[in-house]
Amino acid sequence: MTSPITTHVLDTAAGRPAAGIDVRLSNRDASGEWREIGSDTTDGDGRVSDLLADTLESGEYRLRFETGAYFDRLGVAAFYPHVEVTFSVADPTQHYHVPILLNPFGYSTYRGS
Repeated sequence: MTSPITTHVLDTAAGRPAAGIDVRLSNRDASGEWREIGSDTTDGDGRVSDLLADTLESGEYRLRFETGAYFDRLGVAAFYPHVEVTFSVADPTQHYHVPILLNPFGYSTYRGS
């Protein structure tokens, strides 16, 4: 079964998927605190599809990508030690795919399909 929240990381500087990036998923609880609810590492295609085994609920979620460690392994100097993407889940019956396009000195994200 695929998680209701998935991601994909593409290294636009290298022109290939970014394999081996640790990704952590958190959500904001009722007290306003962030709590980690899942984690995984991008596969050879730069994808993570098993972040959340639980049922998705409405609320705020955050994906944290350990990009500094990825670039360190490649021997590439990078500006961002990690990337955090915070997003809202309004309809928990939908699938949320949150990819990032990454390079050593920048990144962009969007809601994918």
